[in-house]
Amino acid sequence: MKRPATTAAAAGATRSSKRRRVTVGSTEHYEEVSRLGAGNYGAVVKARHRVTGQTVAIKRLSTAASDSGEDPALEASLHEACGDHPFIVGFHGLARDPATSRLCLVTECVDGPGTLHDYLHRRRGCPPLPEHTVRAVMWQLLAAAERMQGSGVIHRDLKPENVLISGDHRSVKICDFGLAMPASDAPPYEQAGTLAYKAPEMPAYDARVDAWSLGCVMAEVVGNGTPPFQDGADDDEDGQLRAIFDVLGVPDGATWPEFSSTPFATKVLPELEVVNWKNRLREVFPEAVLSQQGFEVLDGLLTCNPRKRLTAGAALKHPWFAKVDALVLPRKDEVASALPGKKMVRAACAKRRKLQCV
Repeated sequence: MKRPATTAAAAGATRSSKRRRVTVGSTEHYEEVSRLGAGNYGAVVKARHRVTGQTVAIKRLSTAASDSGEDPALEASLHEACGDHPFIVGFHGLARDPATSRLCLVTECVDGPGTLHDYLHRRRGCPPLPEHTVRAVMWQLLAAAERMQGSGVIHRDLKPENVLISGDHRSVKICDFGLAMPASDAPPYEQAGTLAYKAPEMPAYDARVDAWSLGCVMAEVVGNGTPPFQDGADDDEDGQLRAIFDVLGVPDGATWPEFSSTPFATKVLPELEVVNWKNRLREVFPEAVLSQQGFEVLDGLLTCNPRKRLTAGAALKHPWFAKVDALVLPRKDEVASALPGKKMVRAACAKRRKLQCV
């Protein structure tokens, strides 16, 4: 499945709030153990402190990431501002690489099966996760988002790739504050984030963009790895908005008064031959897939009008979270033993494709 790239252009230009003092060490104090991941931003390696033996993750930014405005000192400051939280990857400090003189971020090393995206990708063709598991995942992620919001931090790039799963499969942790910004920063803001998870109001936004992104993550977990607004979306903001409105309906004066003045409403909408005004989210996620209370949380997070959208804190107060079971994500061997026969798998896949095509 094709996944949109992250927009980092000018991401650091508007993030100018007061910074905390962060301890700076040296990468010479660590011995690299293995590479955990790599991308346009640089690389993340697993390393061990030469004296204490502590295992950490070290993020090294690439030249491209530095040129695009990513600032490791600001990222460190915002990450540290969130404090210790069980569902946010722990922050340890900064370390300077003597070979390049660049700053690297030192964080908790989560020794698990990888990211939530990796986990869902490996589950392709498996039965969907039970709703109590989806609820436990979302309770943890929303609790982390509530902490970030209370700390004055907007993550701006919440997605399954930035959620790590612990080794015991009992917790999920938000990571990568590379595109985060202080909530106190004044507009104008730049576009930032990953297209499939960006709120429709961006770049005019506040912390509720993170709530929208978590709504997309919830839909993806319920849908066993399929992003909710990907079908037919082009690799640009207008195409993504068309994909969103194909499911949620085009906003009107009653649902989102400010929408009428957006560039999409004034320039793109008049040129569309077919316009969907109906919210079809419940058709995509029927009660056989998600209970009424669970759907109310999903629908509240995926509300186009940011003023009417659930915040993380408000979502956590919903009755759906009145009783949250301990999270236990099925392991690979447990998934394999739970697989139905080939005929049942084919029937389930056909039914799911029919739902997505409605």
